[in-house]
Amino acid sequence: LGGLVGIPVVAVPTSVGYGANFKGLSALLAMVNSCASNVATMNIDNGFGGGFYAALVSRTKGRR
Repeated sequence: LGGLVGIPVVAVPTSVGYGANFKGLSALLAMVNSCASNVATMNIDNGFGGGFYAALVSRTKGRR
């Protein structure tokens, strides 16, 4: 998804899901493995950090 859009993408892996997800590790590794430069990957279950990063990005976008 990060390679298809021109805006920042905030990726937050969760520890719950379907199949063998190893408590979020497989989702985290899939997000980190992305080659897109606009993907910011947070820690597992760190929704607060993702929201905080999104707020910082939106604040800096408004200053331009």
